[in-house]
Amino acid sequence: MASTSDLKTGIIINYNNDLHTVMSVEHRTPGNLRAFYQVKMRNMKNGKIIENRFRSGEEIQIERLESSNYQFLYKDGDDFVLMDNETYDQITISGDIFGKSGNFLKEGEIIQIYFHNSKPISAEIPPHVYLKVTDAPPGLKGDTATGATKPVTVETGATINAPLFINEGDIIRVDSRTGDYIERAKA
Repeated sequence: MASTSDLKTGIIINYNNDLHTVMSVEHRTPGNLRAFYQVKMRNMKNGKIIENRFRSGEEIQIERLESSNYQFLYKDGDDFVLMDNETYDQITISGDIFGKSGNFLKEGEIIQIYFHNSKPISAEIPPHVYLKVTDAPPGLKGDTATGATKPVTVETGATINAPLFINEGDIIRVDSRTGDYIERAKA
């Protein structure tokens, strides 16, 4: 078992039977009171950020995660089928692990999967992806000055809001974490 003096930003700890990523650690010694560690951490299951105060010298459980690069092959209902690039083994992962970011995955995309005790717990996809617009209602001439947006459909089937000047066949850059339009790709 590790103690609170081993806490560092970026490590994963088991807190209340959930895995948490440590975001910040601050050691405080308030006057004549006992020292403590103020820790800000993100729950790896639901993404919520919490803060907790650990006593100095308290035992904590540091967890080790294995990670590997996988190639996205196809979507099977709500599940994602991926292939290990080194062993060519295929695995099926629940769509819950990807969240709404899974809507922006193209076939062939490389994704980093994190495992805890041989069970996939999270996936890290590229923060920005380039997608081709497959369906876009026509914009009217002169509408570009207002900053208005329209819903467009991209090659993965996801619908995002893009500026009125985006047309069918354009390639756009999308933030995969939020689903926001960033820019039109330069040809």
